[in-house]
Amino acid sequence: MDRDSVEPSVTTMPGERAREWAEYHRDAAATTTYVYDFVWDITAEAEGPFVTDVDGNVLLDFTSHVAAAPLGYNNPKILDRMAEFDLVDPTKIAGQDFYVSDGSDPGESTIPGPADLMHELTELTGHYGMDTVFLSNSGAEAVENAIKICYDRSEGGKYGITFQGAFHGRTLGALSLNRSKSVYRREFPEISGIHDVPFCDEAGDDPASCTCGFFLDGGETSVLREKLHPKRGHVDAGEVSYLVVEPIQGEGGYRFPSEAFLREVADVCEEYDVPLIADEIQSGVGRTGEWWASDHYPIEPDVITAAKGARVGATIGRGELFPDERSRLSSTWGAGDVVSSMQGVFTLEAIEEYDLLANATARGEQFQETVRDADPDGVVDVRGKGLMLGVEFESTERRDDVQHEALTSGLLTLACGTTVLRILPPLDVTEREIDIGANMLLDAIEEAA
Repeated sequence: MDRDSVEPSVTTMPGERAREWAEYHRDAAATTTYVYDFVWDITAEAEGPFVTDVDGNVLLDFTSHVAAAPLGYNNPKILDRMAEFDLVDPTKIAGQDFYVSDGSDPGESTIPGPADLMHELTELTGHYGMDTVFLSNSGAEAVENAIKICYDRSEGGKYGITFQGAFHGRTLGALSLNRSKSVYRREFPEISGIHDVPFCDEAGDDPASCTCGFFLDGGETSVLREKLHPKRGHVDAGEVSYLVVEPIQGEGGYRFPSEAFLREVADVCEEYDVPLIADEIQSGVGRTGEWWASDHYPIEPDVITAAKGARVGATIGRGELFPDERSRLSSTWGAGDVVSSMQGVFTLEAIEEYDLLANATARGEQFQETVRDADPDGVVDVRGKGLMLGVEFESTERRDDVQHEALTSGLLTLACGTTVLRILPPLDVTEREIDIGANMLLDAIEEAA
C-alpha cells in the first residue's frame, strides 16, 4: 500500500465476510459497544489512516480507534523501530512486584520499558510540577488511581466533584463520576458523596454571557463557588477530596469549555486547596495540538490521567500527592507491559521528532475550514482543537444517517453526545488525507439529506 496515493475503495460495507466474522465474535463475547461491522484484516495492507477489511474494502479510518491508535495502522514511525528488537516472553510482567530493563544503564535503554515511559511522561508534565507516575492497564484504572490518591491525601475527605456530561470510564469508581448517558451507570452501586455542577461551553471569556447555569448573578459567582462557600454552601470544602474534569468533554459530545469556566474552576480549587484532576485520556498526548488539552486553558492540574495515545494507563502527579505506604497502590499488570511501554515511548518520540503537534493544529484547521466553507445542510457546528474534531448535526437521526452514509463509502467515524460525529485522524495525517476525508464526509451529508 502506497500511503501517498491510496484512496478508499469499497464494494459493499459491511461485506459478507465481515458479517460472518462479527457474528462469530458475538457468539462468545458479552454484549458491548460495537459501532458497526467493520472487521480489520490484520494480514492485509494498512498504513496510517488507511486499512483493509476482510472483504478487501479499503477504508479511511478517522477514528484512530477512539484516539488509542494515535499514529494509525502499521505506522513505520513505530514499526520500524520495534522491528529492531527480538521480543521476549513474557512481554507483560508483574510490574509492581518486579523491575525490567534491557541491561543498559538507566536512561540509556535501547529497548525502552515502563521506567522510560514514566520518565518521558514526567518530562511532558514537568511544567505542572509533576514528577511521579503510576502506570496501569487502562484509562478507567488511571482515573480510579487518581481518585484513590486524592482520597488518601484528604485523610477521610468524603466528597468529590464532577461535571454534567462527564465520562471517566466504566469501572465502578469511574462510573460514579459519569454524568453522560444513563446506560453507563443505571442500577450499578456508586461511590457516595459525588456532587456535580454544569460544564460551561458557552461563556467564552465573559461569565455574564453564560446561560447554562454554571455562573450566577451576572457572572459574579458560580454554582461551584456557592456550593463550597463556608457560610452559604452545603458542602464543606475541607472534606472535598478532588474535582475531576475533562478539559474537553469526549463522550459527552466534544464540548470545548469556555475560558471563564475553567478559570473559575481553577480559582475555586486553589482557594479551597482542592486537588484538580484533569482527565486527558482522550484529549492528551498531542491530540489537540498541545501535549495536553490542559495546556490550552487557564488551569494547573494537580493530577493528569492518560491512556489511549500513551498506549497504557497513567496517573501522573506530584510526588507528595501519592501515598508512601507500600502496597497502598498496586496491580499485577500495572507498569508491566513491556511492549505497550515501548510503543508509548516511541509514540511520544515520534510526535516530537516529526513535529506532529504542529501538524495536528494545521490539519485540524484545514478540516474545519473545508467543512465550514461548504456550509452543508443539517450541520449546526464544526469545532475542534488540533485533531480532536466534532461535527454537530441538527438531530440524532441526521447524525446517524450521515455516519451510515460515510461508512458505505469507506469513511469510519464515531458518534458522541447525542448529535455529534467525532473525527480523530492519526496525528501524522496529511493534507491529502484530510482533503479526502472532509470531502467524503460532505458527500455523506449530501446523501443523507
